[in-house]
Amino acid sequence: MDGQVQFRPMRRIKQQISEAECIRILKEEKRGVLSMIGENGYPYGIPLNHWYNPEDGKLYFHGAKTGHKQDALRKDNRVSYCVWDAGYRKEGEWALNVHSVIVFGRISLVTDEEKAKRIGTNLCRKFTDDEEYIQHELQNALPRAQCLELTIDHMTGKLVNES
Repeated sequence: MDGQVQFRPMRRIKQQISEAECIRILKEEKRGVLSMIGENGYPYGIPLNHWYNPEDGKLYFHGAKTGHKQDALRKDNRVSYCVWDAGYRKEGEWALNVHSVIVFGRISLVTDEEKAKRIGTNLCRKFTDDEEYIQHELQNALPRAQCLELTIDHMTGKLVNES
């Protein structure tokens, strides 16, 4: 996954989780925060739904065809995406144990209609198996949406105890 850029190693190495565990979290969790370089150099982070495709190892999103996100990505397609799970508590402890994944990569627009349909279908299926609803969304909402593809350059994950 690592591209030509050198990414710093995780500082708290004992908390690091495996790549397989990172992928499990990306597959199971529905949402994360996509961060990019926004207007005037300010960071711009937005919550998004995602679909991780195990066949190509990429993350996919959808959203409006115009707006702040699209403007930012046209200027610089480098992003980070953070996903975390609901966490768990060990018996008798108050502190939450949370898995998180940070992905660094580059986003590109999906222009192929069949690929966009597959992305839209898989995004919907993360929330429902109602085929009538999914077909309605594909017919009515997908033509107005822009699908995005995040190619992962670097990914790390960790388990943090909030105590």
